[in-house]
Amino acid sequence: MGSAQSSSSTAPVSFSQDLVDHLADNVASPEPSPARQGSIDAQIRARIQAELQHLRAEEQSVRDQIHAALEKENLDRERAMAGDPDSIKTSASLLADLDGVRAKVDRFHARRDLTEYPALREHSDALVACYKNNPSAPLDCWHQVDQFKASVAEIEQQHIKSLQ
Repeated sequence: MGSAQSSSSTAPVSFSQDLVDHLADNVASPEPSPARQGSIDAQIRARIQAELQHLRAEEQSVRDQIHAALEKENLDRERAMAGDPDSIKTSASLLADLDGVRAKVDRFHARRDLTEYPALREHSDALVACYKNNPSAPLDCWHQVDQFKASVAEIEQQHIKSLQ
């Protein structure tokens, strides 16, 4: 029945050259769909970010190792130069010493306040003003100098009496 119709015909099939070229181009460079391309791009970005984080972590580790090696080398060099390993100070002890010096400076400035001695402060200000007003003739300020010296002598006497 149907076998007569299923006999093969030998008619030649021809395709246009444009169709052949288009199919050849698609086989040579197949482009994925936009959704597939977005997924591929996201995976690539994720891999790049992961690798970037890994490289940053390695870089920080190398920096830490270099810092530790340099610190050890500097300490060894300082010990060799000092000869006495106990005399080497670390940065923490140096910072503590610096804070102590700052505290001493602050105490010194607090003592220089002179609020307890208004006469001394007044004579000091007068002397400074005289020197500023007479930059080319400082010897004209002899009277203010004498008053300042007298105030200082008076305060010294008061201090000596307070110690006795």
